[in-house]
Amino acid sequence: MFSLDVRIYYEDTDAGGVVYHANYLRYMERARTEALRDLGFEQSDLVKDEDMVFALTRTDIRYRRPARLDDLLQVRSELLEAKGAKMVFKHMIYCGETLLVEADITLACISTQGRPKRIPAAVLTRIEQEQNL
Repeated sequence: MFSLDVRIYYEDTDAGGVVYHANYLRYMERARTEALRDLGFEQSDLVKDEDMVFALTRTDIRYRRPARLDDLLQVRSELLEAKGAKMVFKHMIYCGETLLVEADITLACISTQGRPKRIPAAVLTRIEQEQNL
């Protein structure tokens, strides 16, 4: 499981001082990107070297409690499945010990022309190694 801390700034909130609902998806995206980077893969390199990007295809998100200005959140990301051209993540966003948001996110691996593309073997191998630790 990968974890990323995110501080809530004024720009993240709505007029009531509560994090705008769509921003949670941004935090999850950051966590997935950093998790991939932590495994040794930069998304810019995957575009250049593998002609591939990730596209979000499905989101199941549950909002439990709001985050507010100045909160320090912890975005936890766990890869549940990676095969073929599909990856499924479980994301949980906490403030302290309190679960605020959880989501199941499905991504498709596609070429820069928008066609489905298998996840590169090097990425799958590294993921498998990490999950066996």
